[in-house]
Amino acid sequence: MKQLFDSLSLDMSAMTTKRYSTSFSMGVQCLSKDLQAPIHAIYGFVRFADEIVDSFHEYNKEDLLAEFKAETYKAIERGISLNPILNSFQWTVNKYQIDPELIEVFLQSMEMDLQTTTYEQTVYEQYILGSAEVVGLMCLKVFVRGNTETYNQLKDSAMKLGSAFQKINFLRDLHADYYQLGRTYFPEMNFDLFDCNMKKKIEQEIELDFQAGYEGIKKLPKDTRFGVYIAYRYYIKLFHKIRKTEAEIILGERIRIPNNKKVRLLFTSYLRHNLNML
Repeated sequence: MKQLFDSLSLDMSAMTTKRYSTSFSMGVQCLSKDLQAPIHAIYGFVRFADEIVDSFHEYNKEDLLAEFKAETYKAIERGISLNPILNSFQWTVNKYQIDPELIEVFLQSMEMDLQTTTYEQTVYEQYILGSAEVVGLMCLKVFVRGNTETYNQLKDSAMKLGSAFQKINFLRDLHADYYQLGRTYFPEMNFDLFDCNMKKKIEQEIELDFQAGYEGIKKLPKDTRFGVYIAYRYYIKLFHKIRKTEAEIILGERIRIPNNKKVRLLFTSYLRHNLNML
């Protein structure tokens, strides 16, 4: 029975989310029950593509990503894939009518990671669009349950929130991106000259993105808002920690939020949400 296979596929996407990101998984669990599976499916798809370009160094990444891309479109067209991650993703895409252009732009950003090591401003903006903003739009389609009017109202805010999250990831992962993968995402960044002034400039960009993204969170349906708010609070906490950390330390280590603080964050966010204090 295909229903059993679909259920297994969604379980695999949920497991992928939990294994790769405790913070994102925590946010998904705070969504309405019917929205958790499709968001897990989107995360699983994005994570697998990202793994190809970031982790599989001993394999032909170009071939793997090309195959993954081709199988993605086949899965969406057929309504099935024997790859459980792609099967759950195609189910989500078809159920919520996610625009194929969003998927294409995302995959293009993954292809950029195979080629580009230094990003000029226009290429940087293109990468942010593909790797973060369109992923935010895929999730938004689910959050509004496919409602086109609400989607269009919140589209810009969702893109800005995705942008803020990604830029924080870039700051958090500066060391690994540069020394392990040979990438420099921020335009005109010279690692030999990276200092508090350069860091502050990036932080100002993130702050503006956060402000726009937060306005969108407040307008989400209530059964969606809490899960997204949790992710927002986590990234705000991480952002504040990064702001307090010296530039040379950012270059040398990955900044983290301990699990006990994540639990405390969940509790305080729950209170603020339920008391309408957003």
